[in-house]
Amino acid sequence: MAKPVSVIRDEFNIANFEKRKELSVMYADDKRKGVQQLIVKFKHEEEKLNAELKRLEAMKVFEKKYSSYKLIAGIDEAGRGPLAGPVVAGAVILPRECKILYLNDSKKLSALKRNELFDEIKEKAVAYGVGIISPEMIDEINILQATLEAMREAIKNMGIEPDMLLVDALTIPKIPYKQVGIVKGDARSVSIAAASIIAKVTRDRIMEDMDSIYPEYGFASHKGYGSKAHIEAIKKYGPCPIHRRTFIKNFVNV
Repeated sequence: MAKPVSVIRDEFNIANFEKRKELSVMYADDKRKGVQQLIVKFKHEEEKLNAELKRLEAMKVFEKKYSSYKLIAGIDEAGRGPLAGPVVAGAVILPRECKILYLNDSKKLSALKRNELFDEIKEKAVAYGVGIISPEMIDEINILQATLEAMREAIKNMGIEPDMLLVDALTIPKIPYKQVGIVKGDARSVSIAAASIIAKVTRDRIMEDMDSIYPEYGFASHKGYGSKAHIEAIKKYGPCPIHRRTFIKNFVNV
C-alpha cells in the first residue's frame, strides 16, 4: 500500500536539501498529484540553488585572478553620504573555498538577510575588521579622507596581515599591501560584498542605538541619510552631536 501523500509531504518538509533530492528520485514514479507537486517544488528549489551557485562563482573572478595570494581581503565602506553618524569600513578575508549563499552588495539585500549574512560571514571568515570614523573627524578631514582612514583602521583591526586587497572603487594610500580598486566591487567580488555587509550592518546598528539617544531625528528609520523627515527634524530641532556640520550647512546655520 502506497504511503499517504501527507506522510510523504512530512518527509519532504523535515528533510535537508540532499535528502529531498533522494526523495524526489524515490517518488518519481508516484503519479499522485500531491507527490508530483512536491517533486516539482523541489526541482524549482534546485534550479534556484544552481543559479545562485553560478552567480557566486562569477563573483569569485577577482579572487581567482589573484589566487597566488593566500590572504585576499575585501574592503568596503558604509555611510559616505549620510548627514549624521560615522563612516564605517569593513575588511574581510574569506577562506578560498568559502560558500555563503546570497552574498551580495549589501544595498541589494533586505535588512533581515544582511543581518543573517553578517553572522555567517563572521563565523566563516578567516579574519574580519571594522573601522569607524566619527562625524567630528569627518568634518575635520573631509569624507573621502575619513573613508580611507576607516578602511586603514578596518585592515589593522583584522589582526592578521593580508597579502593583498580588493577595494570597492578606491585605492587606499599609506598602506604596504598590493591592492586593486574595483568599480562596483561590492557586486562583483565575494570578498568586497562580505566587507560591505560587515560595514553596513555595523553602521546601521550604531544608528539604531543613536535613535534611542536622539529619538526626535528618526535615525532608526533613515540611518542618518537626508530623507525629507530627517531634514525637517534638523530644521526644527537643530543639529545634534552626531550630525556632520559640513553636510548640513545648507539646512541650518552651524
